[in-house]
Amino acid sequence: MPSSTDTVVRRLYEDPPESFVATRAAAVDEARRSGDRDAAKRLAALKKPTVAAWVVNLLALKRPELIGELVELATALRAAQRDLHGEQLRELSNQRRQFVSALVAAARKLAVAAGVPAARLPLAEVESTLTAALAEPEIAEQVRTGRLIRAATYAGFGEVPRPRLRLVTGEAADADQDQDQEEDEPDEDAGAEVPRLSARERAAAEQRRRERDRKQRELDRELSTALAAERRADEQLERAEAAERDAGHLVEDLDAELAELERRRTEAVADVARRKLARRTAERESAAARRRVGDVQAALDDLAAEGAD
Repeated sequence: MPSSTDTVVRRLYEDPPESFVATRAAAVDEARRSGDRDAAKRLAALKKPTVAAWVVNLLALKRPELIGELVELATALRAAQRDLHGEQLRELSNQRRQFVSALVAAARKLAVAAGVPAARLPLAEVESTLTAALAEPEIAEQVRTGRLIRAATYAGFGEVPRPRLRLVTGEAADADQDQDQEEDEPDEDAGAEVPRLSARERAAAEQRRRERDRKQRELDRELSTALAAERRADEQLERAEAAERDAGHLVEDLDAELAELERRRTEAVADVARRKLARRTAERESAAARRRVGDVQAALDDLAAEGAD
């Protein structure tokens, strides 16, 4: 049974990307308030997907059976391609395109149902990602997780050729040098010039190895620097998002205060109007009472005059 954190993670990658930051921030705050620091750290580390990645994630989360078929087909296609040629390969490519087109159509339908207009969907990037998943088992497994953060691309169909890399240690370098010496060992019938050429070749090979080692060290340093820069950028992004969230909360609080003040002002204006009406009514009643007093007083005066006569 999935945990509450897993449910939040699924919702983050299932909902449209524009809600990702706010939903993640709310989930992190909730985890921190509940004292679950591990969940807060896990949620804070999640990356916002691009729209194309979100569409693929939506397909993986809503229609996992289709992604399962994609993974199975990818395995079958890679196995079959090794033995196919010419017309068979063309037919295989047609089948692949038809399957990818069907997946893109299903993904488009899900995204539109989620509230994103079709015109805003980068379907070409979605197609390239699914095509790459058919060619690369690693990409297919990433697609299956529903946690992509960016689209993938692949230039051609088939297994990607992988370079054969190895770290040249001291023992390996000695072994290579011994092998070079064996390969460059001159025949008995060879002229005196051959050993000198072999020595130059060994020196050139050694120079190439040193150059490779130097480039390897430089690339390792660049990678470390890039990773550190990425971490700093992510931390800066988190701080910026937190600051944006705090500023948004302040605006919401001020809006609420303004709404309350406006409500109170409206009530006060209405109360003034009611009191003004009451004053005018009281003024009319007071004037009527004075007139009545005058009339009664006049009647009394007339009565007194009659009695005197």
